[in-house]
Amino acid sequence: MSLKDKKLGIIGTGKMGSALIKGICDSGIISSSDIYASDVYEVGLEKMRSELGINVSTDNIVTVSNSDILLLAVKPQILKSVLKPLKEQITSDKLVISIAAGVPLQEITKELLPGTKVIRVMPNIAATVAEAASALCPGPTVSMDDAECALEIFRSVGSAIIVQEKLMDAVTGLSGSGPAYIFPIIEAMADGGVYEGLDRESALILAAQTVLGAAKMALEYHAHPGELKDMVTSPAGTTIRGIRVLEERGVRAAFMNAVIAASQRSRELGE
Repeated sequence: MSLKDKKLGIIGTGKMGSALIKGICDSGIISSSDIYASDVYEVGLEKMRSELGINVSTDNIVTVSNSDILLLAVKPQILKSVLKPLKEQITSDKLVISIAAGVPLQEITKELLPGTKVIRVMPNIAATVAEAASALCPGPTVSMDDAECALEIFRSVGSAIIVQEKLMDAVTGLSGSGPAYIFPIIEAMADGGVYEGLDRESALILAAQTVLGAAKMALEYHAHPGELKDMVTSPAGTTIRGIRVLEERGVRAAFMNAVIAASQRSRELGE
């Protein structure tokens, strides 16, 4: 399946759904006139229709009937109730993509006709600024072409990779929850700058840009993080003094344990 001439339907236009719609429209991989969205909140739908030129409706059946690819961007606790009245309309020629956190492929396919193609995806909140980290898990009936289409959709709002479903809890603990681990770090770095005399706005800009720049180096240099650290760390300099404090406080162990704890909680919620 190629995205060329394909129509995309999105059920659910909350933060993630609307972020994906905007990213797809901005990238041009699917024309806005070929995008259909539905939700119960008419105000939000009308705003997207006027700003992006997409088709909107409060009726999910309209979205399903007009789509080749159906993206389910609803809360996990209402996914089954959303799918139940749509079962007969979601035919085997459609590709279904779910971003409902923690809902396994098996639970999704139970609500659909046998043989329906389903891909489970875990994006993160950075989709709102087109810098999401997304992991995709294709179901057994999904072709490579289908998976490539899904990758293209999620790469329009950041980076996307394919993983085995058994690793989705780890993805949730790492990239799904990860932005929340970084925001306190940015705040703490800015606090240090304020302590040393910087005004709050300047300190926040410097701290946030520092995190962004370090992340971009890690992605583009293809070097071990330790090598990148050494690029900044001169003998008896300022950086190694700061790193010593981080090591004494167990920052690396704390981050590892945060990812492990969040992953374990994801498994608990899926049981």
